[in-house]
Amino acid sequence: MSIKLNNENGCIDISNDVIIKAAGITAMQCCGVAGMAVKDGIVHMLKKESFAKGIEISQDEEGRVNVKLHIIVNYGNNSKSVGEACYDAVFYRLNEDLGKNLGKITVVVEGIRKDSGEGRS
Repeated sequence: MSIKLNNENGCIDISNDVIIKAAGITAMQCCGVAGMAVKDGIVHMLKKESFAKGIEISQDEEGRVNVKLHIIVNYGNNSKSVGEACYDAVFYRLNEDLGKNLGKITVVVEGIRKDSGEGRS
């Protein structure tokens, strides 16, 4: 599936994978984000190579692209602040890529990851 963007010069098809990768890489680079999450009754943190499962893409009836990110926050960070920073970073990145065709961005904090403490004295 792809997102269709129409402008005065014609139509552009952007693969969902492109938008997912842009949003996912940007979200993973945010301070305090431990990783992307998937929920199938239990929340699981995804490995870097499968972070796309934690991102949902849709297009509304007006043609705007909506993005929903499921993240896990590192223990000790303010979940609200991390979520807002993630939202801002992804909004900026996708706004650069999609322009006025960007719709709603939703960041869902699915959990908190605490280090196991291994390797500490």
